[in-house]
Amino acid sequence: MKLTILGCYAATPRTFTNPTSQVLEINNHLFLIDCGEGTQVELRRNKVKFSNIRHIFISHLHGDHSYGLVGLISTFRLLKREAELHVYGPKGIREIITLQLKLSNSWTNYPLYFHELEGKEPKLLYEDDKVTVETVPLKHRIYTNGFLFKEKIGPRKLLINKAVEYNIDVSLYKSLKLGKDVESNDGKTIPNKLVTADPEPPKSYAYCSDTVYYPEIVPQIKEATVLYHESTFLEVNQELAEPTRHSTAKQAAMIAKQARVKTLILGHYSTRYGNINLFKEEALTVFDSVQLAEDGKTFNF
Repeated sequence: MKLTILGCYAATPRTFTNPTSQVLEINNHLFLIDCGEGTQVELRRNKVKFSNIRHIFISHLHGDHSYGLVGLISTFRLLKREAELHVYGPKGIREIITLQLKLSNSWTNYPLYFHELEGKEPKLLYEDDKVTVETVPLKHRIYTNGFLFKEKIGPRKLLINKAVEYNIDVSLYKSLKLGKDVESNDGKTIPNKLVTADPEPPKSYAYCSDTVYYPEIVPQIKEATVLYHESTFLEVNQELAEPTRHSTAKQAAMIAKQARVKTLILGHYSTRYGNINLFKEEALTVFDSVQLAEDGKTFNF
């Protein structure tokens, strides 16, 4: 599981920081999460292959999370994209994008699908044989969702030396990976556990931005491998968090601790702060595994 931060600051883009956008690579999928201004520039800067993006997830319609979307969609058109593109986001996202495409006479030459969201309960958005993606309803000034990306349990690990030792034909290796007992070349039944090992525990990534401190999400994100949680403010400015429906670094750490996640990544910093290390210092007083998002930074889990 690889996470690339394209932008992680709140509100406005600056010459040296970008609003929210990130790319998650999980089980051969490349998911784009939010698309603030400058996203396509950062995709190029970080050498992310455009053509591999099939699914874009937009948390809410504030500009620092969505104003880069129409530009990216248009660039895909200029690059002669043929593969379909799926955009998941709040109701209204179809109207916003299609109006811009209509008035600029820039309709895509590839299939573009919108999946508009309205519900206040978790909803399964995407599923295949390896991964699921579901919404994490958040509490912000407008309708907002986070997203939970989860691997499915993979096949069992084949112990080749054991398979050879027990004289098992190569044609049965797939059955072994599926957990089945098989018959050896000399007619003996070989229990699966003798020639395979348990698969790696499935990983998960919970993306939660933007939201006020909202413990209701804890049961859904419990024991996630990684939690990205907004930390727009420090506790010294806690009085700003509630009216703007944002969180402090300490509150993000409280969510991480309650959910017993393995790692917390902080982001969505207000540009009022000159030193983002203060966010980590604050969160570490509550939770002991904290990382800081930074534009261009990559995490491997």
